[in-house]
Amino acid sequence: MSTTEPQHTTEPQRTTKPLSTTEPQRTAEPQRTTEPLSAPVPIVLAGARGHGHWHLDNIRRLQDKGIVRLAGICELTPLTPDEIPEGLGAPEQSADFGALLDSTGARIAVICTPIPTHTDLALTAARRGVHLLLEKPPAPSYAEFRRMADGVAETGVVCQIGFQSLGSHAVPAIRELISDGVIGEITGFGGAGAWARPQSYYRRAPWAGKRRLNGVDVVDGALTNPLAHAVATALALAGTRAEDVTRIETELAHANAIESDDTSCVRISTADGRPIVVAVTLCAEDPDEPYVVAHGGRGRITYWYKQDRVLLQRAGHGPEEYEYGRTDLLENLVDHLTDGTELLVPPAATEAFMRVVEAIRTAPDPVQLPDDAWRLLPGEDRRTVPGIDGLVAAAADNLALYSELGAPWASTTAHPKEVST
Repeated sequence: MSTTEPQHTTEPQRTTKPLSTTEPQRTAEPQRTTEPLSAPVPIVLAGARGHGHWHLDNIRRLQDKGIVRLAGICELTPLTPDEIPEGLGAPEQSADFGALLDSTGARIAVICTPIPTHTDLALTAARRGVHLLLEKPPAPSYAEFRRMADGVAETGVVCQIGFQSLGSHAVPAIRELISDGVIGEITGFGGAGAWARPQSYYRRAPWAGKRRLNGVDVVDGALTNPLAHAVATALALAGTRAEDVTRIETELAHANAIESDDTSCVRISTADGRPIVVAVTLCAEDPDEPYVVAHGGRGRITYWYKQDRVLLQRAGHGPEEYEYGRTDLLENLVDHLTDGTELLVPPAATEAFMRVVEAIRTAPDPVQLPDDAWRLLPGEDRRTVPGIDGLVAAAADNLALYSELGAPWASTTAHPKEVST
């Protein structure tokens, strides 16, 4: 299964207005949320272009196994037959999400639409008793997250948040190693992501690279969208809950001509005194696989979360490397609904991540890097920040912010635990 980080790359002309959510206000039928479902479960996919193509392929895989059936696709402009993977048939298509859920009898909705539309679409489904796989980030603000999570909970439906890295079997394995004291007392967690994106990446949709659009929060930054898995995975390995967060410091900057951040870092202080520092960039000189590292008194554990690969280094032993399997989150949601398998990523598991999103949303606007701090690669449509690859790695290794590592352009803003909702 592909573990490509979701990018929310819906085509530009399809993101200038939200999908229709017109719907009668009716209570979900009790049997739709209390009785186990039977396979194949009918599914509607909202947002089938861009990263939605990945979901189409995944749904086809599960349909071939007899687990699900693609009943409908919600897009402002219908997909052509060539855009629908072979084997999925001719699902019903409509721009009206609520009407499509009604007409297809869908029991699960996969929502892969622009970030600001997530909450309204999730609630549209939930009020009909339709269960959810909601792409990350689940919402652009903590208030919208709570509106979604509370609204979904009131209806009794089940919601899975699409942090695919949290379906990796490496996550519980690393947590067990930590709990067993294999690397000694934990001193903190680091995360590093050195990726590259062309300038055209920020022209893929009206909301791309925006902090807000037409007065609505978007928060499409490196830490909150393309490399959000680094933050969420570090928090998961640390076992950090929202109430454990005591302070959040952010350093947000951009080399590209955008509003949001493309080169940034965050330090999350926690009640147990073990900080979490995640440093990322979309302006890497030599892009590499992102990772999370657990620091201990007698060693470290490095987890390349897209590859499900783990490196254990500890005193008195040679390096040990492991590769793990991964549970697909849509398949896990279906299993949860059909036989009671434990749900891997309910909204509560992402609440600490949403505290970080809120800190970034309310932070001062990212700093524009000076012209001498970045360069346009000859013959390529992307900007790089010389030395940023090493800086990202150093931040994760030393649990330090860019400013503490000597980056002259870095500016720190601290945020307390009490986030305005």
